[in-house]
Amino acid sequence: MNEILIQDTTDFFKEKFGNSPSKTVLSPGRINIIGEHIDYNDGYVLPAAIDKIICFAFKKNNSNTAIIQAIDLNESIVIDVTKEEILSEVVWTNYLRGVLFQLKLKGYEIGGFNCAFSSNIPTGSGLSSSAALECGFLFGINEMFNLGINSIDIALMGQKAEHWVGINCGIMDQFSSVMGLENKVLKIDCRTLDYTYHEANFVDYSLILFDSNVKHSLFTSEYNNRRIECNEGLSIIKENYPEINSFRDCDVNLLTSLKSKMTDNVYRRSLYAVKEIKRVIQACVALDNGDIETLGKLMFETHEGLSKDYEVSCAELDYLVDLAKVEEDVIGSRLMGGGFGGCTITLVKKGSENAIKGKFTKLYADQFGIELKIYDVKISNGTSLYKKN
Repeated sequence: MNEILIQDTTDFFKEKFGNSPSKTVLSPGRINIIGEHIDYNDGYVLPAAIDKIICFAFKKNNSNTAIIQAIDLNESIVIDVTKEEILSEVVWTNYLRGVLFQLKLKGYEIGGFNCAFSSNIPTGSGLSSSAALECGFLFGINEMFNLGINSIDIALMGQKAEHWVGINCGIMDQFSSVMGLENKVLKIDCRTLDYTYHEANFVDYSLILFDSNVKHSLFTSEYNNRRIECNEGLSIIKENYPEINSFRDCDVNLLTSLKSKMTDNVYRRSLYAVKEIKRVIQACVALDNGDIETLGKLMFETHEGLSKDYEVSCAELDYLVDLAKVEEDVIGSRLMGGGFGGCTITLVKKGSENAIKGKFTKLYADQFGIELKIYDVKISNGTSLYKKN
């Protein structure tokens, strides 16, 4: 599938610009195995790059102008790379303008170039197509003009580009898009950006994303509320135990001793954060031991916490996880991402994928009258130059 995308992108580039690209870059979307809503709580996340990508074709054009073609949208932009960037009404262009703004901010000078890109990352499904767009674009410019920007700085500049667009995201999406490795997950410490790789070779299992095909409007306001509630919980903990700096230094017994000092909501949000930070650590141990069944149990526990204590699920996502719980050939499932819609990430025993997909699709349509979208994903390498075999 990716080979066809790469061929189509390079063919388009040749036809539009009259020559072959000098650099072809593949930049992946990402999943998060476990560790949801704790990036802003000083926790750990466990993402991985996937085999859904944006393919970019690049070549210098010996001018001060960048001509960039979004093949899938049949839209293009022309940018003078010597001038200051301002936000545009054409939303997709802002992620690229944000990258060029970051380059200027850090004093990098570049010339003009031609670029065409195309994607097979489903948009709006929580797979971080925007991070793949920012990081792949920056990676290609870095390679073309020999700027010497290292991988972690590419991720950080990609994050800053998204902030420039107006989306105050954490580092997980860009970091995993750039730093991913095939059959490995990244444990990222959101406080220090330290990271370690852990085995994720799901030999007997397939990773399937079931896209609920809904997005409830609660997300933005409730996301902000969760951050406020967590900060309130942490403040109460610090007042009583000044030596504790974050939820990762706390345990359930200590938190329970302060329950009477918190509102019910603040207590439950804090409880989820404390438990989820511990689950990420347990998940890494399970992966290192090849114990995928324990990982699956932890995923079910995370969903329970997200649904009951953190309250960021919805009827559609709960239904998909409830279906998964009663299937002998499913060992783990949970909502992935911010919540209130989007995907569940599900571990399914190999050989039973088609039967489960068919069953879930029918039952979901009967229950909600909504078509279920389904994506098979494999854990893959991060942003890289394409080298033809």
